[in-house]
Amino acid sequence: MAVGDIIVGVDLGTSKVSTVVGEVNNFNQIEVIATCESKCSGIKKTKIIDEAEISTAISKTIKEAEETANLKINSAYITIPGKYATIVQNSITKDVKDKYAGISTKDVSTAIVQVKDIEIPEDKILIDIVPDKFILENGNIVDDPVGNLSSSFTLQAQVILADKDYVRQVSGILKKAGIEIDGLVPVTLAERNLVLDTNELNDNIILLDIGAGNTDIGVFEGQTFIYTNTIPVGGDNITNDISLVLEISQEEAERLKQQYGLALKSFIDNDNPIMLNTYKGNSRNKSIKSSELIEIIEARVEEIFSLVNKDIMSQGIKSKVNNVILTGQGITNINKSDVAGKIILNIPVKMATGRLISTIGANYRTAYALIRYVANKPFARTVSSSIDVVTEKNILKNVIEKIKDFFYS
Repeated sequence: MAVGDIIVGVDLGTSKVSTVVGEVNNFNQIEVIATCESKCSGIKKTKIIDEAEISTAISKTIKEAEETANLKINSAYITIPGKYATIVQNSITKDVKDKYAGISTKDVSTAIVQVKDIEIPEDKILIDIVPDKFILENGNIVDDPVGNLSSSFTLQAQVILADKDYVRQVSGILKKAGIEIDGLVPVTLAERNLVLDTNELNDNIILLDIGAGNTDIGVFEGQTFIYTNTIPVGGDNITNDISLVLEISQEEAERLKQQYGLALKSFIDNDNPIMLNTYKGNSRNKSIKSSELIEIIEARVEEIFSLVNKDIMSQGIKSKVNNVILTGQGITNINKSDVAGKIILNIPVKMATGRLISTIGANYRTAYALIRYVANKPFARTVSSSIDVVTEKNILKNVIEKIKDFFYS
């Protein structure tokens, strides 16, 4: 990245679309210059069900971002659920062009280009290459091989593929919003460097992002991204359960979840009565015990962790994991979720405590993580989104062009 580069990240969630615009400052850090969000229910159970609604939400956030940052945004990076991403591990050994001059940037760039040469199924498309390890001829592992004296080196990398139909569908939605796609990044890969602390970055962990309607799974062996998937259950399912079982409105169900959010009934201090304000039954003064509410939450939280457990067991990767890290607005407000997760998964579970989490509001965390991932991508030639700076001259030019269109079309 270069000073002045502007990167736009759009997170397509199940309850909202969030957009963050960041600029690389003089300290090579991302400075947020716009954050916008728009409610959107165009994605259900990981499937796109309303393209027009998603496109409208994207357009709204882009327009707000443009007005805030005084820019014209033409392209953006987009998150992709783990369900639609496939990780292929690949490696390549490359001879150095001039071993006496050391490994050059061109040697590394060529290796990255060559490592993506795998057989790609017809229904997949390449979306990313993640350089993982550089191993010198003497066996030493380095993060950046440039300048090292070695006659050859081996690059181990993850080649990220995506479902072609999903990418085609998302591209069409973005095009309707007037935006081209700069790239697509799996949710947990984008979030990893934001939500994990230093020790966790080198550990074998599962990152679970439990959102409104989906739970994204990312499995990392140290720096190596080995697996990702999406479970179509999240925090909204808890709200729906409360609403259905207690026969109350969605709004009240959400309020009660926020107020009494607890994942395990055994941790209740006082089993206080709760008056239901929107009860749809015959009784106008319906009340329940708080334990009845917690029991509903507990059942769904247990189901989410059970589905995750089933998934990682079926992939044969559970035994490789030392810790599970929780993030996402669908779970962070429910106390003792980490304890419930540990009981079901039989692996230590904790809420994310990465030092960078507090740098931006929870609503924009994934979109911000996305632009940070892009900005810090090693050996990338350019990462800037396509941006036009709006100046008075440009505004006047646009007005003149519109007048021309009006009179001469």
